[in-house]
Amino acid sequence: MQCGALNGRGEMKRHRGLRRHIPQKSGLKAHLFKATMRYAIMPYSVARFFRRRSCISAMFVVLSLSAGMAQARSGIPREERHESRHEIDQLEEDWKNALLTRNVQAMDGLLAGDYIAISANGTLQTKQQTLEDLKTGVVRFSSIGFSDRKIRFYGKTALVTSRAEVTGKTGDGVISGGYRFTRVYVRDGNGGWKIVSFEASRIRDQGEHK
Repeated sequence: MQCGALNGRGEMKRHRGLRRHIPQKSGLKAHLFKATMRYAIMPYSVARFFRRRSCISAMFVVLSLSAGMAQARSGIPREERHESRHEIDQLEEDWKNALLTRNVQAMDGLLAGDYIAISANGTLQTKQQTLEDLKTGVVRFSSIGFSDRKIRFYGKTALVTSRAEVTGKTGDGVISGGYRFTRVYVRDGNGGWKIVSFEASRIRDQGEHK
């Protein structure tokens, strides 16, 4: 923005021109004449001052809006988003370890009270059902390998998509192969992350029938 700079140079030239045309007088008349010219020039200075302030204010608004739009894309500042991503990565590992070791207490701490899961065959499962299956051994995993993990944030919600290569068994029988899953985390009242939703889909090889 050069509005202030251009206006300022033009006004300076006008001021100098006015000063050059002030005749040389002496005594009281000269004093009154100079005072009159000073007040005649003053409006130009005041106008230049406010124009410069307007330019500065406009630049400040543009910069503020740009920063706000960058933050609005994710809903949280960059530093906080980086820290939250690290927390989610760790929680994903905690979830995997809880399944592999059948650690019911650890899984209980990860899941929200209203947690709902949708298995690869479309079965709905609550938190209590998930913990019970883990406790009784209905669900057992011998290996879980994550890859292609993506984490997106929407305010206090984190959406995780990933691929998992698993071997184990569930109430539906032995499972093995690749799965795509979506897991949703939400910050609770204490500032921690809780899993509120999980959904898995089997990755089928070419030519494999449903």
